[in-house]
Amino acid sequence: MPGSLILLPVALGDTAWQACLPASTQAAACKLGHFVAENAKSARAELKRMGHPGPLRDIAIEQLPENPTAADIERLLAPLGAGHDLGLMSEAGCPAIADPGALLVRRAHDKGISVKPLVGPSSLLLALMGSGLEGQRFAFHGYLPAREPERSRRIAELESESARRKQTQIFIETPYRNNAMFDAALSACRPRTRLCVATDLTLDSESIRSLRIAAWKAVPPPDLDRRPTVFLLLAD
Repeated sequence: MPGSLILLPVALGDTAWQACLPASTQAAACKLGHFVAENAKSARAELKRMGHPGPLRDIAIEQLPENPTAADIERLLAPLGAGHDLGLMSEAGCPAIADPGALLVRRAHDKGISVKPLVGPSSLLLALMGSGLEGQRFAFHGYLPAREPERSRRIAELESESARRKQTQIFIETPYRNNAMFDAALSACRPRTRLCVATDLTLDSESIRSLRIAAWKAVPPPDLDRRPTVFLLLAD
């Protein structure tokens, strides 16, 4: 019998697993001996924090290429065919959500392999929950253009789409460009548009603030530099 592909959430930052993972997820991780991860070194560190009982250097962790080929996918899923359960780990949060691991999940379904998602933190869903914005209709757009004027143009497009669809728009940025993204949102959006900035989710330094653009301009800007942040906007 083939093994199961276990979708294993991890912490969003440097925090104890008990702060964001249920005991059942930690227990499942500690039973696995085969993993696929974006980065083997950080995956081993995460497993160490979870208290994995095996010698960490002996755990089989294969790295997922940035642009995996069909052959890569088959190779990474090979332990399943040998009857081993396989854990898929993200760098942070839930695998296959804003994460390249979805390709492995898709191929597992094609092969008739059981896929088992486990409970853990998703920065996107936590940000949406805490935003007070539209939770029935929302869309995640990943990274926006890094340069101007393309970045501001894209923000304006998302604002228009939000007004038309009554839909929350969710996006992220490389942490060292967060402050530039925040400034662009304030410049590109209309005064009544709501913007939520959710930073360091699940950490002691967590901050979630949701204001209209006009109100954001009237208060000191948040310091978002090098802090993982999710941006959400909703236009009237």
